[in-house]
Amino acid sequence: MASRSYGQYCGVTTAVELIGERWALLIVRDLLVGPRRYTDLKQGLPRIPTNILSTRLKELQEGGVVRRVPLLRGLAYELTPYGQALEPIMLELGRWGFQTMGDPEEGDVVTPDSLTMALRTAFQADAATDAEYELHVGEVALRASVRDGELRVAQLAPPAPPVGGRLPDGEADAVIVAGPGIRHLIGGRITPAEALAQDVLAVVRGEESWLDSFARTFHIAPLNAVSKSESKAVLTQGA
Repeated sequence: MASRSYGQYCGVTTAVELIGERWALLIVRDLLVGPRRYTDLKQGLPRIPTNILSTRLKELQEGGVVRRVPLLRGLAYELTPYGQALEPIMLELGRWGFQTMGDPEEGDVVTPDSLTMALRTAFQADAATDAEYELHVGEVALRASVRDGELRVAQLAPPAPPVGGRLPDGEADAVIVAGPGIRHLIGGRITPAEALAQDVLAVVRGEESWLDSFARTFHIAPLNAVSKSESKAVLTQGA
């Protein structure tokens, strides 16, 4: 790690030296979903060169962020407890980046792990309604199970890696088919009724009223709205 040192004695500097190289944070993002074999990571990051993936994994292991664990067949990579501690930081980073997401560029893809982390980023436990949602975006299909303020996401399609968790039982309350425009619903820029009217998404099974609870459960407020509420709280405390 010394060869990439910024020469500054600072916690932010240390963090950047550990996870600031290109592709490193996306490897961490995917491993936050669960352990992954090398081939699973490569499939989830189709544009990463194999030599870069190998290098980043080695660097993350040396930094104590990632470790190798045995499977029934072969080895997988998983986050160490030190690496798992990045989760709230990654979720906040995702909320911050969400503010300036535009339309996807040609060739941009949605992967199961990226969509899983997007749902976890937008999840509002205090406003969540117990429900089973099946969300389809492109070729990716996920089952989002909300129970008692907790979210569990299972990958339905493409078939999950062998290290994935057990699929949920029963049918979903609502099956939602959406495109990238679903971000406007999550960001509160359009209502569920407007999302349906504008063909941003469709509820292909279940009652359309489930979209109201979906929009409350998965929501990212604009930063200016957050800053105003925080400023009001600070003024109230100082009064």
